[in-house]
Amino acid sequence: MTCWRYPAVATGLALAILTTACTSPARQFNRRAESLGLSAELVRGLGFQHVIYRQARRPSRTLHIYLDGDGTPWLRGQPASDPTPRAPLVLDLMALDLDPSLYLGRPCYHGLSRTPPCASALWTGARYSEAVVSSMAAALRGALATREHDRLVWLGYSGGGTLAILLAPRFPETVAVVTVAANLDIDDWADLHGYSRLTGSLNPAMQPPLAGSVYQRHYVGGKDRVVPRDIVARGARNPETLVVIPSYDHICCWTTLWPTVLAELERVTAASPLR
Repeated sequence: MTCWRYPAVATGLALAILTTACTSPARQFNRRAESLGLSAELVRGLGFQHVIYRQARRPSRTLHIYLDGDGTPWLRGQPASDPTPRAPLVLDLMALDLDPSLYLGRPCYHGLSRTPPCASALWTGARYSEAVVSSMAAALRGALATREHDRLVWLGYSGGGTLAILLAPRFPETVAVVTVAANLDIDDWADLHGYSRLTGSLNPAMQPPLAGSVYQRHYVGGKDRVVPRDIVARGARNPETLVVIPSYDHICCWTTLWPTVLAELERVTAASPLR
């Protein structure tokens, strides 16, 4: 099995990444993506490389952008050598989506952790830093260059929801932001768990609120002990955007709810004016 499908312009750097990316857990993640029919590309951001996955189904001017959780920043008390998510929940959610969708990988994830200028701070204390956010924004802008999408919808799980709130204002095409079990106040979250604060990161709760024209829904499980309801509520700002699912926790059972989430998005984005 080929671990990655690279564009025809793949460079020597990409070939070096190929070797790195064939190790677990990046390889396991890519195997799951391949099994779901997703195609992988390596794109350049702002100083970093990013892995993205695409799926194209029915035609639409709206693009859904999926952002994954923090994966494994730490392992046995030390920064992990590869922070790539071990659980493919976000891939499984994306596979349920009938609209054009793109999984936007973070810098240094998906087998790229040893490529310069990666350093463990970028998946630990600085996981939501300006360097991370600006590079992801640049990678997405490049990926959009040859695509005809007038509207962007951000769908972020856990730490991916944190990044969704930070990225959405940088794109005037944004019409909706949906987060699931998202850490929307990283300082209160760290204090709650007795962790050191993520001093190198941007805190969504301290950023200006999103424009009122942007549809928002922030889902949280009533049994979530990783990112409890109060943490999400403080960052969500508007209580009307908070949706609590009493029987769910941080992982279970978001794939069951996802068709309902997507149906509501379809209704909202279909009514949104083109930019």
